Amino acid sequence: MDVIPGFDAVTDNWPRFWAGFVTTLQLLVLSGLGALVIGTVVAAMRISPVASLRAAATAWTEGIRNVPLTLVLFFCAFVLPYLGVDFGSYFPLAIIALTVYTSPFVAEAIRSGVNGVPVGQAEAARSIGLGFGQTLTLVVMPQALRMVVPPLINVFIALTKNTSVAGAFFVAEMFAAGRFIANDRGDAVVTVLLSVAFFYLVITVTLGRVAAVVEQKVAALR
Repeated sequence: MDVIPGFDAVTDNWPRFWAGFVTTLQLLVLSGLGALVIGTVVAAMRISPVASLRAAATAWTEGIRNVPLTLVLFFCAFVLPYLGVDFGSYFPLAIIALTVYTSPFVAEAIRSGVNGVPVGQAEAARSIGLGFGQTLTLVVMPQALRMVVPPLINVFIALTKNTSVAGAFFVAEMFAAGRFIANDRGDAVVTVLLSVAFFYLVITVTLGRVAAVVEQKVAALR
């Protein structure tokens, strides 16, 4: 007799659970890195002195942020292959969708950090002859990063939960694995879903602890 009712559904299907957990981590890491790169570029464009770059970055940020993630995933899963972008698997397409959807949130987090740096720092840099790019990379960004890390981690926590949507588009991540097992073992639905929640908590709580540690260090540096 199980100590926890239905727990045998978890132990018997452990390989599927673990594979889903690893896939979720892969989605988080790869799309998170992609969103960080694109978001940094978009943030730089939003504070650029060039009006056309600011307009393009604003359109990207406001446009993507106000579109449902499901629609972005649908576009990448079905429209991109129709246009000839075919990787032979839905996994890369899910990474593209999550990267695109997360990038404006990363951009806004970085922009808020940059705006938190005193204006006098940039003015002092320009007074000694540094250009916009040099001022941003050598003076503003190093100071902004201290304030940016905690909100960025919150963005990645949201990204972790958003990976569950990829399960509806043929990617066998954690939630999709749990759904498959729950459908197969109707007597253990609650236990299976609680197990899935536990796996997500392992990731999000860890990220939350990292954010708390960074926040304490940033407060000390200030």
